Amino acid sequence: MLTAELQHVNLVKVLGFCIDKDEHILIYEYMLNKSLDYHLFGTIVSARILLDWTKRVQIIEGIIQGLVYLQEYSRLTIIHRDLKLSNVLLDENMKPKILDFGIAKIFVENDHQTERIVGTYGYIPPEYVKRGIYSTKLDVYSFGVLLLQIISGKKVSSLYGSHEDLSLLKHAYESWKDDKGMEFVDPSLDDTQSSCKLMRCLEIALLCVQENQNDRLSMLEISSMLKTGSTNTVISPKKPAFSEQSDEKKMTKSSELISVDDATISEVVAR
Repeated sequence: MLTAELQHVNLVKVLGFCIDKDEHILIYEYMLNKSLDYHLFGTIVSARILLDWTKRVQIIEGIIQGLVYLQEYSRLTIIHRDLKLSNVLLDENMKPKILDFGIAKIFVENDHQTERIVGTYGYIPPEYVKRGIYSTKLDVYSFGVLLLQIISGKKVSSLYGSHEDLSLLKHAYESWKDDKGMEFVDPSLDDTQSSCKLMRCLEIALLCVQENQNDRLSMLEISSMLKTGSTNTVISPKKPAFSEQSDEKKMTKSSELISVDDATISEVVAR
């Protein structure tokens, strides 16, 4: 019922549902071009070729507008909690739509904590993993990870750097800090004819994945910064969350409900 009430061009529309004994089915609109991870990481070369910079900018902007709606303009403030590549579907025109609100949380002003930690490893921030604290900045963090993947074509589950010992976030930060950002991004992308620049997106992504949630941008700020086209940011990104491998090990030990293979984990609760 919650998902049916959410109406936006960048959210997948629920057409109906079916409950038959133990079988529960949601019926969504058909999305011809599958999911974003299929095109970024799939084995079919033609799928990856479709994602030139113009198309990726369209996808980035669409995801932002969907999240701005959820956080600012819908009747209820919704925190998705599981924003990732496989939950962004593409229609026949390659326009993005956010899917899967199965573990979404309605944000209540005086309720910022939950004991049930659900989500996907690599996409959720430390305050949520360690203490169950959630806010709109949870989805901002997830968006930052998503944006890094879109501009780089790299998986969040792999290690990078000259010694292959860096997480995606730390690799992005070290590249940006050493003025080697263009070595981080997908070499097939060309932003010379676009007002949306790759280095601008890298900076925005890093501002979204900072350790302290108060340092992260809001979705409205992200939308505004992306539209300016300038690569000169007043704010410099700080070291991203989970920069050390020890932090990641602590995270996996502290939460048994987090998926480590890009699959959503949902806690089953008796009716």
